[in-house]
Amino acid sequence: MAALCRDCLAIGSGAEAMGRCQGCGSPRLLHHPELFRLGIAHLDCDAFYASVEKRDNPSLADKPVIVGGGQRGVVSAACYVARTYGVRSAMPMFKARKACPNAVVIKPDMEKYAAAGRQIRAIMKDYTPLVEPLSLDEAFLDLTGTERLHGQAPAATAAAIVARIEAEVGVSASIGLSYNKSLAKVASDLDKPRGFAVIGRAEAVTFLAGQPVSIIWGAGKALQRRLAKEGITRVVQLQAIEETDLIARYGAMGRRMAQFVRGEDSRQIKPNRPNKSISSETTFRHDIADGVELRKVLWRQAERVARRIKVTELAGTTVVLKLRRADFRILTRSRRLPDPTRLADTIYRQAEELLGREVNGTAYRLLGVGLSGLVDAAGADPLSLADPEAERRADAERALDHVRERFGVEVIGKGRGLR
Repeated sequence: MAALCRDCLAIGSGAEAMGRCQGCGSPRLLHHPELFRLGIAHLDCDAFYASVEKRDNPSLADKPVIVGGGQRGVVSAACYVARTYGVRSAMPMFKARKACPNAVVIKPDMEKYAAAGRQIRAIMKDYTPLVEPLSLDEAFLDLTGTERLHGQAPAATAAAIVARIEAEVGVSASIGLSYNKSLAKVASDLDKPRGFAVIGRAEAVTFLAGQPVSIIWGAGKALQRRLAKEGITRVVQLQAIEETDLIARYGAMGRRMAQFVRGEDSRQIKPNRPNKSISSETTFRHDIADGVELRKVLWRQAERVARRIKVTELAGTTVVLKLRRADFRILTRSRRLPDPTRLADTIYRQAEELLGREVNGTAYRLLGVGLSGLVDAAGADPLSLADPEAERRADAERALDHVRERFGVEVIGKGRGLR
C-alpha cells in the first residue's frame, strides 16, 4: 500500500513504512491504496480565529480560548481545548461561559483574521490556480494537473501546502482528499486537528452507508428533523431509495442527496468564486430601543464593513440592514445603490435611512449592516452632482484610512461613533 510522510513528503510502500518514516522518523504517515490517484482536496484551518489568537499570544497555547461576543452574543470560534468542555461555534455565549468558566474570551478581530486568510490563499495559489474559496480559512483545490509541475503527487502537494501554512502563517489546517468536492469536504472533518483523511472511489459508498444523515453537506437541522420523522437517520437508508423518489419528496435537495449518498458529485472547482456579501453585526449586552444609541452602533458597523471591503478588490451595490428584536425575530431591510460603494459614509447614510423606519420604540438585541451584490471595485464611488459634499466626505474618509494604516484602527474616529 502506498504511503506518504506528511512531514518530509517521502514516499514509500506500506511494508517499508508501517511504523515511522524511514527518512525523518515521523509517525505521521498516510496510507491509502488510492492515495496517489486522487487530486480533489478540501483544506480547512483548525479553529481558525482561536488559532490566530493563540499564535499572537503564546501564553494561551494550552488554555481554552473562545472567540466571540459579550454575554448575549454567540461563539465565533472555540479552540480544541474549549471544545473538550462542550463549547461549539454558534453556541450562545452564556452557555459557553457556563460550560467552560475558565475560558479566555476574546472579541473577534476580523481584520487580523482576514490578513491571515489572504496569506493562506496566496500559499494555495502558489501550487494551483484552481482554488475555490469557501471562507477566509477554507477552500477547495484541484490538484489533478499539478504532478508534472511540482514533481510530486497531489497528495504530497496538499501536505506541502499545509506545512507552509503552519510555518508561514502560524496556524494548523486539515486536508480532505478524494475524487470529488463533496467527499473531499467530508474527509477534511474526519481527522481534525492537523488531519489528512482520504476517501477513495472503491470505498466511498460503503463508507457513506455507515454515516448519519448529518454528514450530508447542506442537510441542515430542519431537513434532519424531517428525515427523522420519516424514520431516516442513516445514509444507508437513503441509498436504498431511488433518486426519482427522493426528488419527489425533497425536490432539488432530494437530487443532491441521491447523488451524495452514492458518492457522486460532478461539480467542478471554480476559481474566483465571488463573495456574496461582507457584513458586520453586534449583539447588545442589553436591548436597545433608543435611536441615538442605535445610530452610534450602526456607524461603527458601517466602518467595519468599509474596512473589510477596502482590503479586497470589490465594492457593494446593495446596503443591507439587519435587526433582531427582543423576541428573536429578525428584520432585514435593503437598498440598492445607484453606484457601487466602499465608503463607510455611504453605507451608514443608506442604512441609517432604513433604520429610521424601524426606530419606533421596539427594543433590539442585535444590529448589523452589510454590503451585498459585490462587484469589481473599478468605478466605485464616482463624483455625485446631486451631492456636492460627497467628495469632501470621501476625501476625509480616505485621510482617516491613511492615519489608521499608520497608527492603528482605534487611534482616531468620527464623533458619530463615540459612546
